[in-house]
Amino acid sequence: MAKSTLDTDSVDRMRRFNRVVTQRVGALDEAFLARGRSLGQARVLWEVGADGCDVRLLRSRLDLDSGYLSRLLRALEADGLVTVEVHQSDARVRTARLTGAGLRERAELNRRADGLASSILDRLTPGQRDRLVAAMTEVERLFIATMVEISVVDPAEPGARFCVRSYFDELAERFEDGFDPARSLPADDEQLREPAGLILMATVHGDPVGCGGVIFHHDAAELKRMWVSTAIRGLGLGRRLLTELERRAAARGARTVRLETNRTLAEALALYRSSGYREVEPFSDEPYAQHWFEKALTSG
Repeated sequence: MAKSTLDTDSVDRMRRFNRVVTQRVGALDEAFLARGRSLGQARVLWEVGADGCDVRLLRSRLDLDSGYLSRLLRALEADGLVTVEVHQSDARVRTARLTGAGLRERAELNRRADGLASSILDRLTPGQRDRLVAAMTEVERLFIATMVEISVVDPAEPGARFCVRSYFDELAERFEDGFDPARSLPADDEQLREPAGLILMATVHGDPVGCGGVIFHHDAAELKRMWVSTAIRGLGLGRRLLTELERRAAARGARTVRLETNRTLAEALALYRSSGYREVEPFSDEPYAQHWFEKALTSG
């Protein structure tokens, strides 16, 4: 196991923060919000929601193992708050739904959770409230950054399709004259499928939030389809994707990596320049490109 580079003071502060928060929000209480059930059961009711939720998606959202989630659902079923239905054509697909009693219980939990939040904020001055809310927003975003998973996926996988489609939609919105994928140089599935290339997808609780592709050309590699959801920008995901693509390109023997981009994408330009890319003469006839970059890679 690699030795951690974190200093002990940071770890101690993190643990102290966790203790204070869990105590203040009542996470340690056997009867969360005085409703006779645990915080885990309450979270399941919240996440199932009014429209129901696929159990696999529920497990991913809550980051729970299947055994523990099953116990929580059985307890809620026994209380008449939840039903779990098996899909008619696929027994592997199960959907959790709230009963009428479950909907009423969820509404009561919402009311009491609002009351708990108000009781915490009421004890602070207006200035302190603003500081706390701003700090919690930042903490939430940074926690989300720790939950991002990056993996190689097939370009035809639905999540990858969603990312590339979102990327095209954003280009169409941001480019002065719009964006037509048919005019752009292609990066089709075969090019982004190993061994010709690959595409990385970033997810949070299974939901796609970013992607990046690379096409291998002998001793060079070409980056394509770099996109990060606006909901998670500013948390370093673009740099993580870029670094992982470079690592994989170097592992395949690439000595250089290239990319082209548009001047409208100011965030991308800043990322590439700060990551050691230098601007070079055009090496492609991509109609939407206005900047071409290259970076030398080191093996390992």
